[in-house]
Amino acid sequence: MKRKAFFQDLGVMDYQKAYDLQLDLVEKRQTGAIETDVFLLTEHPAVFTLGRRGGRENLTVSEEFLQQKGVDVIHVERGGNITYHGRGQLVVYPIIELKAAGLSVTEYIYRLEEVMIRLSADFGVAAVRDPRNHGVWVQGRKLGSVGIAIRHGVAFHGLAVNIDPSLEAFDWIHPCGLTDIRMTSLARELAMELPMEEVKKKMAGHLAAVFERHFSAIDLEAVICG
Repeated sequence: MKRKAFFQDLGVMDYQKAYDLQLDLVEKRQTGAIETDVFLLTEHPAVFTLGRRGGRENLTVSEEFLQQKGVDVIHVERGGNITYHGRGQLVVYPIIELKAAGLSVTEYIYRLEEVMIRLSADFGVAAVRDPRNHGVWVQGRKLGSVGIAIRHGVAFHGLAVNIDPSLEAFDWIHPCGLTDIRMTSLARELAMELPMEEVKKKMAGHLAAVFERHFSAIDLEAVICG
């Protein structure tokens, strides 16, 4: 039987604002103010984030260069190394109480990867796991990344899959701290544009199926202010 969960498409949201929202929801999930897990879907304006294992040594350009480009560098507590977020990349932030969901950390990461594999298959792209690094890959090119954090049993952060972003910014870093990889996107693999709204609908369906959830809308303003 599918369990209930909240789902919200945030549209395009500044990374810091989305991060603050996650922290608020994590706290409310911990205290029981929210009794249901929450899945957030979004895109971000251009930003680099550094995970627990990520340092500025993996930037291949100067921070002055990034300032000129208007790209922030933000340190967060998720796992993993440096990564890039930008328009055309679909990001999912599940706020999940792992024990209540019956998930180990390993199984949770596996399911995040499974969602991206199924999404890619919808468009005829065969994405796979790779022992080099969490996430999903297409013939050695990285398509999607996973990075999570856990506070008192509640997981947040999540996954990012490249639908049709500009891949130039990935050349300014060693993605995930790896120096010998190329990034890709569904649009690049298919040599065609993809409608983001269609992709979002498919993503929501796969999240519901893989995590065995029945989604309903959430009034985030009421939750945050309540």
